[in-house]
Amino acid sequence: MDTYPAPDARPAGSTETADRPEPKARLILASASPRRLALLQQIGIEPDALLPADIDETPRKGESPRELARRLARDKLAAAGEAAGRDCWIVAADTVVAVGRRVLPKAAIPDEAADCLRLLSGRQHRVYTAVCVLSPKGTRRERLVESRVRFKRLSGREMQGYLASGEWRGKAGGYAIQGLAGAFVVKLVGSYSSVVGLPLHETMALLDGEGFPVRAAWGAMA
Repeated sequence: MDTYPAPDARPAGSTETADRPEPKARLILASASPRRLALLQQIGIEPDALLPADIDETPRKGESPRELARRLARDKLAAAGEAAGRDCWIVAADTVVAVGRRVLPKAAIPDEAADCLRLLSGRQHRVYTAVCVLSPKGTRRERLVESRVRFKRLSGREMQGYLASGEWRGKAGGYAIQGLAGAFVVKLVGSYSSVVGLPLHETMALLDGEGFPVRAAWGAMA
């Protein structure tokens, strides 16, 4: 992985500073999720690399959904930090969908997705997304965002159609709010981007607080 070049040594009293560009701030996204990448790009932040972490996401005995989201985000951050070194900022996040204390899986097969849809139909559930940021100085900050989502009562035809779409595959809770399942949502209280996978307000605030130039590319987007 590339690292910053060391600054050139200069004689004492040298005034050659204004014409030297600052090194580019480097950002690592500890995720392979195209949704999280697209959300960062939406606010003008383009990661320099993606470092998805291969960790065990099995909930521990007695672990609440919010505790699970926090732990997994921290574990992803730690794994990416070991691989990336300390010359960059790192962002990691994890999203957990829950009904009460029951954590819904990231559906891998149609039966799992069907079970999720039946459970979510006509009721409210909660989506917890934890986001962690590690600075080049080694400082870690984190936020947990809780959102409440209510689904309409789903007919058998709607469930079958959604299962046939395949959009549920690999999604927490067996659905993607930014896709076809957006038609199932009758109420959302909280952060839409957090339900998608990355709370933008909180992520930008964490990065800004750790000195990352979050608005550096805004002028070029005009």
